[in-house]
Amino acid sequence: MTNNIDTTDKPVDVLDRTPSYAEGQILPNDVIHTQRGIKSRHAQMMAIGGTIGTGLFVGVGEVLARAGPANILLAYIAICIIVYAIITATNEINTYLPFSGCSMAAYGTRFVSPSLGFAMGLLYWYSFGILVAYEVTAAALVIDYWPNSVPIAVWITIMLIVVVGLNFFPVKVYGETEFWFASLKVFLILGLLILSFVLFWGGGPNHVRLGFHYWKHPGAFNTYLVSGDTGRFCAFLYTLCYSVFSFNFAPELLVLAAGEMRNPRKNLPRAAKQYFYRLIIFYILGVLAIGVICPSNASGLTTGTGVAASPWVIAIQRAGIHGLDSVVNAVIITSAWSSANSYLYMSSRTLYSLAKAGSAPAIFTRCNRHGVPYYAVLVSSLFSLLAYMDCSAGASTAFNWFVNVTNTAGFTSWTCCGIIFLRFRAACKAQGLAGKDLPYRSSLQPWMGMIATAICPILLLCNGFEVFFHGEWSVSGFLTSYMGLFVFVTVFAAHRIVRWRDGWTIPSDQVDLVSGLDEVEALAEEETAEKGFWRRVWD
Repeated sequence: MTNNIDTTDKPVDVLDRTPSYAEGQILPNDVIHTQRGIKSRHAQMMAIGGTIGTGLFVGVGEVLARAGPANILLAYIAICIIVYAIITATNEINTYLPFSGCSMAAYGTRFVSPSLGFAMGLLYWYSFGILVAYEVTAAALVIDYWPNSVPIAVWITIMLIVVVGLNFFPVKVYGETEFWFASLKVFLILGLLILSFVLFWGGGPNHVRLGFHYWKHPGAFNTYLVSGDTGRFCAFLYTLCYSVFSFNFAPELLVLAAGEMRNPRKNLPRAAKQYFYRLIIFYILGVLAIGVICPSNASGLTTGTGVAASPWVIAIQRAGIHGLDSVVNAVIITSAWSSANSYLYMSSRTLYSLAKAGSAPAIFTRCNRHGVPYYAVLVSSLFSLLAYMDCSAGASTAFNWFVNVTNTAGFTSWTCCGIIFLRFRAACKAQGLAGKDLPYRSSLQPWMGMIATAICPILLLCNGFEVFFHGEWSVSGFLTSYMGLFVFVTVFAAHRIVRWRDGWTIPSDQVDLVSGLDEVEALAEEETAEKGFWRRVWD
């Protein structure tokens, strides 16, 4: 790759230096870095199913009940377009510069401003950590689908021990476990899609041919808050805002994993390509299938708890298929478990990235001989203890408030990702880095990135739109919807006050496009040389 930036006098020593992204210079470091143990097949499967949790299997039932099958399909198509725009945008940056400790927060510090990077890093750290507790609690509740007398605290303890324990193992263990966890999700969703096709044509035990019957009765479009076309639009808008929870932080997972991925410049574009098929098969076809096999007025969608509220399970029971609901239930548990595993990995690596950027204590950069930032993992895992708050009625209210902080995190993150991407493009243009010099470049960009950057803040502000309707206002509802946004803006403003001498953005011609580049190119050369050696041996 060629560009007009001089890197000839920069030594290539991957293990003995750490880039300080806040100051844009290379500083010596006497600790072991994270290691690149995530293989190609790990990256592909993480892209396909890394953060799919209970949202796609259970939470989607509430959306179906309120919006109807047509609204949910249209909304998910729109969100999938936005998500694909974000994944191609972040992948362009990430493939060019997948340095050790990279994250969208680190890119925000380098390409936009230290204040944005710090606010994003803190947002990611606590959001990922809280979501660990949420997914573990959800998995424990799903177990109650089977009659048992074991207290929920016991199940939570078992799951936390496994999740936290796995994150203390080398990253290749994390990659391997996620490969098999994600494989189970893939097989489950494909199996459910086949089942939906069979039920569509009347191949179930009751031989009832469903077709699009539920689109006619009770109907394709439900109303929400008000009647008529306005009510149907409100249902669509509600689905747009709510459905982000099913997609939360999936693009960001690949960014964080790139710093520990083997040959990221080869594997990341493959993962992005796989992402396109994931969105179509898992989400678009998935919600279409749900609308076919489960009516939006099914009582279990709103009265059931845990997996009993899953539209998949309700449809299986209505079709008279015995035993399959337990199989689905078991895989949903592993899905939640897997998501918790991914979120703890993301939380700890975000803290590690913050420390490398100088925005967190340097102790969190320390790694053991396997390249695991053990202090970062230990501190990040403390968020998972919030899961125990859901064991009592009083504390569960407080736990829900913690979860509510993450409600707007997805749209906040994607808005920032779009801004970072556009600033990266501007820096490349200002410094003469042509598109052909980038290892990955999507034909959809930068236009899709611009559209996503414009739409995400609108959806962010619409997240709690229902509280502004007559008779729907409540202080708790307002705070629930916008608490996360308040936290983000407060952190950003506080950092701007402390760093008041900094500009709002780094000038495009001063953006650091060099630090860490020699490490990445050295890795690519090593990979090529290694493959060449084994090719010669084989020949």
